[in-house]
Amino acid sequence: MADAQDTAATNVTKTSDVYRTLTSLPERFNDPTVLKGYQEKAPHPIYQTSSSVYGGTAPCVHTMPNQYHGRVNKFTAQLAAAGNYTYSGLNTEMDKNVV
Repeated sequence: MADAQDTAATNVTKTSDVYRTLTSLPERFNDPTVLKGYQEKAPHPIYQTSSSVYGGTAPCVHTMPNQYHGRVNKFTAQLAAAGNYTYSGLNTEMDKNVV
């Protein structure tokens, strides 16, 4: 049983086997079998739409992206270094007594 799973794992066609990809392509884009959760159960026929049929189809190497350009988080890093905003104005409201 374990041998069948090992041979199935080695026979996976990756995106880089079929198309020329960047060397920095993340594994989730290079191996379509990593993505799970497609059409696990049949949808109710009344609520089935054409987009649910399209979204229920598991990806293959031909529908996976062959490039990935991640975003730089320079703005978020600068915002985190500055800290949260604190109001430093004059508070003119009377404090409420909790007794």
